[in-house]
Amino acid sequence: MIVPLLPSSNNRNAEAKVFLVTGATGAIGKAIARQLAATPDSEVVLVCRNQDKAKQAVREIVDSTGNSRVCYEIADLSRQDDIRGLVARWTGPLHVLINNAACTPRTRQETPEGIEMQFATNVLGYFWLIDEFTAILKASAPARVVNVASYWAGGLDLNDLEFVRRRYDNDTAYRQSKQADRMLSVAFAEKLESYHISVNACHPGDVHSTLSHNLGFGGHETPDQGAATPVWLATHPIGQQFTGRYYEHRCESNCTFSRDRQAVHALYDQCANYSNGD
Repeated sequence: MIVPLLPSSNNRNAEAKVFLVTGATGAIGKAIARQLAATPDSEVVLVCRNQDKAKQAVREIVDSTGNSRVCYEIADLSRQDDIRGLVARWTGPLHVLINNAACTPRTRQETPEGIEMQFATNVLGYFWLIDEFTAILKASAPARVVNVASYWAGGLDLNDLEFVRRRYDNDTAYRQSKQADRMLSVAFAEKLESYHISVNACHPGDVHSTLSHNLGFGGHETPDQGAATPVWLATHPIGQQFTGRYYEHRCESNCTFSRDRQAVHALYDQCANYSNGD
């Protein structure tokens, strides 16, 4: 069930730049949302799964930034119907979509639709959000999409995206999902560039978080340090001037995955085939 907390879409400041941040109750997501809320003339919509955590995050961000134009929406981003519901009730512009939500379950789990959970959340969630919000992003252009990926990426198997044949390992599944996010950024960049919508990916930093713990890692950077590159891509002119790029520590980094255009397009097509109800 998707329940909006605040009338974010109906009481928008016409001069505000509207940001949507997914996974906004996590360590990095909350820091991204707070830094964006601290920028002038910004409105920030947090997309979360847990309503109590969402309420608390909104209160913390409003209190720390003084920006009252912060609200949340509830959606399970592993489920396309939830994403479609979010988009259906959205009114007004969306200038920057920041895909940050991710999960790393230690055992193989499936959504109610029977899709492996990490692939559904970390990959299809990004794909569906960009795809479903495309018309709104076009109407809001110039607009941006920032995909929070990782340098911890690799091992994509286009013949076994859901670990049906392979033994499931959450670290392997996570690395595959982040490779996919970087590749899908290139695919969408090619499709949306003519509409003045940039799509870039980045590594957020090594942050002490629930996600990193599930993968068996710690983290030596603060959430604010981890949020720095996604926020920079969302607000700095370079994030609009360039598209289809991958960044680490606010610097462009070579992405070998993006050069394999055949694999990029094959991954895009496979993700598109997961669309339901069409």
